[in-house]
Amino acid sequence: MPPLITCEQATRLGEIEDHAEIEALVQRAWEARVARFEDSTDMCSLVNAKSGGCAEDCGFCAQSRFAEAQTPMHAMMSPEQILEHAKAAEAAGAHRFCMVTQGQGLSKRDFEKILQGARMVAEQTNLKRCASIGHMSPARAKALAEAGIQRVHHNVETAESYYDEVSSTVRYEGRIRTIQAVRDAGLETCVGGILNLGESREQRVEMAFELAAIDPTSVPINLLNPRPGTKFGDREPIDPWEAVKWIAIFRLILPEALFRLCGGRVENLGELQPLAVKAGLNGVMMGNFLTTLGSEPEQDRTMFEELGLNVARQPDNGANPRPDNRSGWLAGETPDVVEELLSQEGSAAAAGSDRDRETQGLTVRLWDPSTQLRFKAKRSVPPRPDGAANKAPGPTASSELATSEPMPVGAAAGWGD
Repeated sequence: MPPLITCEQATRLGEIEDHAEIEALVQRAWEARVARFEDSTDMCSLVNAKSGGCAEDCGFCAQSRFAEAQTPMHAMMSPEQILEHAKAAEAAGAHRFCMVTQGQGLSKRDFEKILQGARMVAEQTNLKRCASIGHMSPARAKALAEAGIQRVHHNVETAESYYDEVSSTVRYEGRIRTIQAVRDAGLETCVGGILNLGESREQRVEMAFELAAIDPTSVPINLLNPRPGTKFGDREPIDPWEAVKWIAIFRLILPEALFRLCGGRVENLGELQPLAVKAGLNGVMMGNFLTTLGSEPEQDRTMFEELGLNVARQPDNGANPRPDNRSGWLAGETPDVVEELLSQEGSAAAAGSDRDRETQGLTVRLWDPSTQLRFKAKRSVPPRPDGAANKAPGPTASSELATSEPMPVGAAAGWGD
């Protein structure tokens, strides 16, 4: 479906500031969302399967070796650990589960762990499966598909005209090549970006129309939550009404995409999160992000239900990646198959030993970066390749490097980097 508004119309809408006008725009976006998807939703949860020490210089990310911030570290998870987190995500009400790693590529050994983890999640849960592992070759994209991955996430991050301000070591053209390799392998694409990196309103419109040309299945929208000691560490949060406005504009430009709000939504939107949902969202990233905390899953489910949206899980989730195209989704009662499974698991655990209860799987906590990451201060930080300075809103980067305490947690951008 082509965009519902032109570039010129989107630019004019980007200039409105009156709250009543923004609410009228939100209603228009809501009608476009309901016309295409009715009450269906697509809720995702992730696990940070490998963290820290990234060689790239993305200006929003504390995992970069060029960032003057403590590095959130842990080695590549085992397939069994990945499965544990997937089962916890399923119990929390997620429809899909994304395995995420840092950097722009994995070693052969780590890639095999992702493949095995994907196979186990496909065999032992009812979740849709996604991966976000940086650049990849057509051969690796095909291997992911054969292992049971259905969708691959790879953001463009921002408009092409602004991209060099965001990263100088990860080329925009390389991102497009990876997206094409994913599509050629028969996989769905998940491609979005981050708002409030310093781009102009015109560049936000540019990014939206570039995404429309890519035509991804899913579009994650992140709102920058500045990480101290990164290039964008001193930026002010985006005004929540401004964020809601742009979600609605993006919905009108990409009427058929599955929209998800991810990093930065709690800090930037606050009480306006429900209005953001009405601006055209299909779902959110439930639970926590890569290195920072998000919302409680039950709060997210309630937020969508109060707008009349259906967050129940389906018996065919794993087989059919797109919920809006599933037979029976848009008609009649929607069974919640996981609630029944949880009840069965609870009965079995009650009849067993403490050890049995611990191994039920569905009792495992969601990915929790506040307890499952260790934060390591960098002894030295190389100059950023683009020559820009790292910044912080309060303490200087040097004072941050001197402390051994974990950096504060809160929702951040780009899957919560």
